[in-house]
Amino acid sequence: MRNLKIYYIHEKYINYLRQFDKNVAYNKNTTRPYIGIVYTYNNHNYFAPLASPKKKHININPKAIDIYKIKNGELGVVNINNMIPTPIEELTEVLPTVKDAKYKKMLEEQLTFLNNHKAELFKKINYFQNMFRKGHLNDRILERCCDFILLEEKFEEYINNVEN
Repeated sequence: MRNLKIYYIHEKYINYLRQFDKNVAYNKNTTRPYIGIVYTYNNHNYFAPLASPKKKHININPKAIDIYKIKNGELGVVNINNMIPTPIEELTEVLPTVKDAKYKKMLEEQLTFLNNHKAELFKKINYFQNMFRKGHLNDRILERCCDFILLEEKFEEYINNVEN
């Protein structure tokens, strides 16, 4: 299993997906990094947005189905519910571009933790995807969840339009 990397997703692609799903996270001018999961589900690469550490993350139930806590929330969370299928061409690796030493250290700590817990992370992602596709998520979770099936269709349209 390859190591994970942290990526920025190009603004153009985020804006394209947001036309169809309000739960696609804003890119915030490349200041919102996405964790690039070298992970394929339904023949698509999925990337999940990171949330920077906040006190509330520590109090999130570790059994929450749509969130993966990074070091018990001390280093933030991975928003599994907001994963999006993303073409590799729309990504730029973050760490080589970060100048702020404190921010870079935090990203490196997040990345180290996630790489050390990949199997657990992927298990949770697979479980969430399967629950979504079987229609087994409650309405509260669905309200804050991206529509993976719709986004996969829009991903295909985007790829076909870019190539033509």
